[in-house]
Amino acid sequence: MKTLILGMVAFLFSVNIQAQNKNVKSEIKTTVTTVKNSDGQKKSVKTQEVKEIQKIELKDAESNALNKERKETPVEVTAITSITANGVTNIVDVDRSAYYDLNGQKYEVKLAESGYTIYQPNAEKAAVLRKTSNNNYIYSSKNKTSYGYFDANGNLVLESYDDKTDKITVETFVIIKK
Repeated sequence: MKTLILGMVAFLFSVNIQAQNKNVKSEIKTTVTTVKNSDGQKKSVKTQEVKEIQKIELKDAESNALNKERKETPVEVTAITSITANGVTNIVDVDRSAYYDLNGQKYEVKLAESGYTIYQPNAEKAAVLRKTSNNNYIYSSKNKTSYGYFDANGNLVLESYDDKTDKITVETFVIIKK
């Protein structure tokens, strides 16, 4: 009985002492923003976690050599951003905050408490983007509500229904890359 228990304990410890087959680098950046205005003080906390995972592979894995060289493998990078403001936490997989161009006008898309806010060139609020359950967005401005999404190039594409013509119109906010 004693050897059985000792054997099980040795087995459990040997399971935990296996070689690591991944390089993992994790970085967390926290930004606290406090805004004071006539309504009082508002505090928002933005936490961004960037994780880089790289699998470890050897060039000649089957050889009998003692010291083996590592083979370069691709690095998988994931970034998760969470924003906490007014007690509400919003988790964002990809931050789409940037400048966009539509018909020669430059718009700014900024991350907000519950989605994004779009500002006109004169810094006036133009619209809001709210994320839906299927990773698309609802675009809402003073005179229009549309369905939106980000394409593979990072552009914001809005699709609107015109009930007078019974047609769908497509507008594309082209991302301005620096």
